[in-house]
Amino acid sequence: MQVALFVPCYIDQLYPNVAWATLELLEKLGCEVTIPDAPVCCGQPMANTGCWDDARPLAKSFIEQYDQYEYIVCPSGSCTSMIVNHYHDLVGEDAQYERIRLKTFELCAFLTDVLKVEKLDVSFPHKVGLHQSCHGLRELQLGSCSEVMGEEFSKARTLLEMVDGIELVDLTRKDECCGFGGTFAVSEEAVSCMMGNDRIHDHEHAGAEVITAGDMSCLMHLDGLIKRQKKPIRTMHIAEILAGRDVAVQT
Repeated sequence: MQVALFVPCYIDQLYPNVAWATLELLEKLGCEVTIPDAPVCCGQPMANTGCWDDARPLAKSFIEQYDQYEYIVCPSGSCTSMIVNHYHDLVGEDAQYERIRLKTFELCAFLTDVLKVEKLDVSFPHKVGLHQSCHGLRELQLGSCSEVMGEEFSKARTLLEMVDGIELVDLTRKDECCGFGGTFAVSEEAVSCMMGNDRIHDHEHAGAEVITAGDMSCLMHLDGLIKRQKKPIRTMHIAEILAGRDVAVQT
């Protein structure tokens, strides 16, 4: 199976270990992975700020560069959602984009829905709290939302339950926003920090040693608050856990 790995800009620049872990995980599961020599920003920061003319060239470049691949996988729910749900606003009706949209997947969705992973030969003997990001839940349907009646599910949790030795702690509010929201964290700093601290407290109260998520942007926000307050809790992207990385070697 041929997979193009799209590495978001903030992971490329700040958290390269997440990109490596994603690559290792996909290859371990039998994928032939390519990282295209193309722009590493989906255009979301510009689009969210209203700079549509600046975001449009990035969308067009992404579509042109990634159309040749069988599948496109991204370890970020918000970037994936930008591509599959919002590029239409930038490029309009476009047959090439429609092909891109149908074959672009967030990492956990790709593992559960395309590869249909049922077993992972990895161990992570730690207490873990799962943060489910807003984009992943409400725009990609990676899990159920508490405001909607229906069967409860979580693609990320399903994968984590395959990890030997892991103890997934139960949170009081399983799908609450961390407060990051991209530019929201800049324009509404106080509210953003308060929301982030609430999420951290929920994980602490549940006894988590590690907070994991499918969006490194959420974890970046939480990790900043954790480090400033010198709290004894770590953050790790879900790709790192599923690839067999251990919290002890994280920096």
